[in-house]
Amino acid sequence: MSPVPIFGISRHRISIDGKGVTTLVTFQGCPLHCRYCLNDICHSSADTMQHYTPESLYQKVGIDNLYFIATHGGVCFGGGEPLLRVDFIKKFRELAGKGWGLTVETSLNVPLSQVKAVAKVVDDYIIDIKDCNPEIYKAYTDCDNTQVMQNLKWLVEHVGQGHLMVRVPHIPNYNTPEDVARSIAQLREMGIETIDEFDYVVREKKPQK
Repeated sequence: MSPVPIFGISRHRISIDGKGVTTLVTFQGCPLHCRYCLNDICHSSADTMQHYTPESLYQKVGIDNLYFIATHGGVCFGGGEPLLRVDFIKKFRELAGKGWGLTVETSLNVPLSQVKAVAKVVDDYIIDIKDCNPEIYKAYTDCDNTQVMQNLKWLVEHVGQGHLMVRVPHIPNYNTPEDVARSIAQLREMGIETIDEFDYVVREKKPQK
């Protein structure tokens, strides 16, 4: 497998990106163009980033194997959008075995085939839903959220809500507290129980189109 561009490897994260002690690995590439993106580097040229194969990444993060085993932690793949790299994630699971937990932090704005491809190798999902209202979602991300909601429904039915944590942000200038409440109600109706409601910290606002 050819190496893929990765713009960050962050060690010793505790109860932020999954269970126990985790290492966050962030991939280049994302289908969204969020106005307040905290990792806009994910849209930068791959030439500016380190490239890893599953084997070389496994060797890199394996330094924390004892932490992972002792705390039931592991690796969280983020980005960017990690579900654009499903072959990489599947191969990494083969190398890591079942001793490490694997979490993906995803927007779910990918084809359902990508979600299905990793369903048997990923333990938990952290899903940044933005807003369930398609008009708000479009205004904030420049993308449609139809496949997001379809993918979330599939995960609830086939993986189980116990492995899903859905993040619902208050987005300044894009959604209101009432919009957030409606999104949470819709998620509850879908069977989602673990919901993280939070405020975006806006570092730099991109101009609206």
